[in-house]
Amino acid sequence: MAQAVGEALVNEEHLVVQAGTGTGKSLGYLVPSLLHDDRVVVATATLALQHQLVERDLPRLVEAVKDVPGLDTSYAVLKGRSNYACLHRVREGVPDDQGALVQLPEGSMGAKILELRGWAEKQAEEGGTGEKDAAPRHTDREWRQISVNHRDCLGATRCPFGQECFAEVAKEKAQKSHLIVTNHSLLAIDAIEGVPMIPEYDAVVIDEAHELVARVTQAATDELTAPEVDRAAKRAQRYVEGDQADDLADAGDALRDAIAAAPTGRFEALPEQMADALQLVRDAARACVSAFPKEQNSDGGDGDPGRQQAKGGVQEVFATAERMAAGSDADVLWLTDGGDRGPQRLCVAPLQVWGQMRDKLLTEKTVVFTSATLMLGGDFSSVATSVGLKPSERVEVGSGGHDVPDHVLPWRGLDVGSPFDYGQQGILYVARHLPQPGRDGLGKAQLDEIVELIDAADGRALGLFSSRRAAETAAEEVRKRLPHLTTLAQGDAQLPELSAQFVADPHTVLFGTLSLWQGLDVPGDTCQLVLIDRIPFPRPDDPLMSARQKAADNAGGNGFMQVAATHAALLMAQGAGRLIRTTSDKGVVAVLDPRLATARYGSFLKASLPPMWTTTDGGIVRQALKRLSAAVSS
Repeated sequence: MAQAVGEALVNEEHLVVQAGTGTGKSLGYLVPSLLHDDRVVVATATLALQHQLVERDLPRLVEAVKDVPGLDTSYAVLKGRSNYACLHRVREGVPDDQGALVQLPEGSMGAKILELRGWAEKQAEEGGTGEKDAAPRHTDREWRQISVNHRDCLGATRCPFGQECFAEVAKEKAQKSHLIVTNHSLLAIDAIEGVPMIPEYDAVVIDEAHELVARVTQAATDELTAPEVDRAAKRAQRYVEGDQADDLADAGDALRDAIAAAPTGRFEALPEQMADALQLVRDAARACVSAFPKEQNSDGGDGDPGRQQAKGGVQEVFATAERMAAGSDADVLWLTDGGDRGPQRLCVAPLQVWGQMRDKLLTEKTVVFTSATLMLGGDFSSVATSVGLKPSERVEVGSGGHDVPDHVLPWRGLDVGSPFDYGQQGILYVARHLPQPGRDGLGKAQLDEIVELIDAADGRALGLFSSRRAAETAAEEVRKRLPHLTTLAQGDAQLPELSAQFVADPHTVLFGTLSLWQGLDVPGDTCQLVLIDRIPFPRPDDPLMSARQKAADNAGGNGFMQVAATHAALLMAQGAGRLIRTTSDKGVVAVLDPRLATARYGSFLKASLPPMWTTTDGGIVRQALKRLSAAVSS
């Protein structure tokens, strides 16, 4: 892998590398990245991997090569601005709905804000990073009281604390570093949206590349609510002398009425009332932005932080309403049902991101994509297409350089395998005898199967479910029928706490949904059974997935296979990957959905999973689990 990455960087050709758990893939790209003449950016999807790179892998690597003359081993971490404490907000206060700076919120949150402010000041004194992850325990709402996003930031030259700013210090360090570690979202904003966030670089390594499309889509998704329009109008009223802020508030009321009258879900075409309301908001916000006074300080910037932030809020409302009102075929627009997240939200997201990635990232930079799961259905085509690489442009690894036209982007695919012997270490059990999953959740047959498998394993089980309701139903049944085991369900506590409990006691069962499918690493005897309740196809009413599936059908493709089956294959590969984490791990992945064995698409899904020994015989599997449990207990 290291050789292939080095050649890709030198030859300026894209590379897609599948490197299984345990291969040491981070060193496989860090070594050639450090040896490369120009700056390389490493982008990850999760904070856990970012921490691993910066706190473990890079320090060890730098120590190992410290005697190599002339090698630049400098590196830095760069995150979005809202991940750093803002000293202006810490010292001057937070704008309320009218834009006035408030020192402390009322109630119990005030004490936590004081604690976070004290921490931020200490970080500033001691030269700390001021990063969110290093802060005392807090909620997102509490963190927002001491941080800003890029819109609310005054800018280093206009902020009285610009010289000390944690985000600016991180940016300066990155500017001097050979290697920059960042995240997918920041990369997307920099490369695809064209907002300069990262110092100039030559190449990028994208780890956890199976997550990239989702993260890029997320970064390009905008939301609009009626309270957000109200808040922007109220803040503007302090600075706008005419009626423009009042007109914006009236437009917000029109939007509220349109949202109340509209059905939730995706809009194939905008309802007339919604289209009119969005145009009203767009036009009123544009007029309101123009009405802000043009007062400036000596360097040409706005001297009043409150006014700048109020104007920024209106500008954001304008940009989002304009995008939504445009009704572009390149976007998908839908209305959420609100629920726990507060008011109903209008959301707009790109129908696809491969075009932008191809035009704005792949044509400009050399890109290495890597992950443990990039081959779906046995090849790279699905993932390569989703990120903007064409299967027809693939060239063989080791086939030498190529003279190609400018519009062609040659790429190579490499599977470096795995150190694990999946055929000996793991069993894939497909419960073919069970009824097909229905809409009513888990039935008696599925619950009986779950209980029998967990009983045979004597705990040591991770249950991956397609819904929170299914996970809770299964947890309740196991607690009732196997009371001697400890049964935990996602939501009982924070995920790190649940993971720690799961590792500490082998006679424990942990049930959960999506974050467990991908984010849990529990090597050893803790986990010898991974249960998957059903093939994780996207919900039929998922607005973005259903739009993408329909677009693929309309283009003459197979939308189900290109979108739904690919989505399911990726999640199943990630879920099954929770089982074998070291060369000594053994166990069973049990899929309780018979379609994996009976449906035509089942072979595509199975080809995406680790090559474990496969059976549909539950008796064999329960005996295997009992033997494993007995071996550990003895």
